[in-house]
Amino acid sequence: MDPDEERARVEAAKRAGAEQAERELAADASRISAERDELQKKLADVEDQIEAAKKEASEATERMLRLQADWDNYRRRTAAERLAEKERAAEKLVTNLLPVIDDIERAIEHAGATEEDAQLKQFVDGVSAVHAKMLGVLAKEGVEPIDPVGEPFEPLAHQAVGRVEDKEAFDETVAQVYQKGYKMGDKVIRAAMVTVTYGGPKRPAEEE
Repeated sequence: MDPDEERARVEAAKRAGAEQAERELAADASRISAERDELQKKLADVEDQIEAAKKEASEATERMLRLQADWDNYRRRTAAERLAEKERAAEKLVTNLLPVIDDIERAIEHAGATEEDAQLKQFVDGVSAVHAKMLGVLAKEGVEPIDPVGEPFEPLAHQAVGRVEDKEAFDETVAQVYQKGYKMGDKVIRAAMVTVTYGGPKRPAEEE
């Protein structure tokens, strides 16, 4: 074979090999690029899923905190409502008992003003004991009588039913109590019915 022809064949083979290598390299590069794009897409999808999961977790946490706050508010509200209901029931019971206490006190006062015999005294002593027990029970519930003879008139705790001239007592002093009042804790549940003085000196400011 002619040497030139042989060289031409060799060169042709080299070129063919180089072209084949280039094609394979290009194919590999294309495949790698496609795989890279696919991986980037998957990575982006994973990042989106992570962000979605974070958002969902944050929303779930917020919902849980709101539910917890709502539950706490509900417990506080119902506890306050139960306490208020209990206080209203106790106040109603005490208010209903006050006329009974008034009647007992009038009976004791009337019996004391009459001529006593042994039987009557025994009866009065028994009624007085019952009266004392009732007041003791009420005191345990925070109920206190308002019996303000000689004290300054207090519009929030006293109800004036008359005025009495007294030049020696300070003006607006309780002269007489016709019906005792009562308070439960800090709340006046019945004002005392009183007469109030006038015509006397003005009460010093520090005593008002």
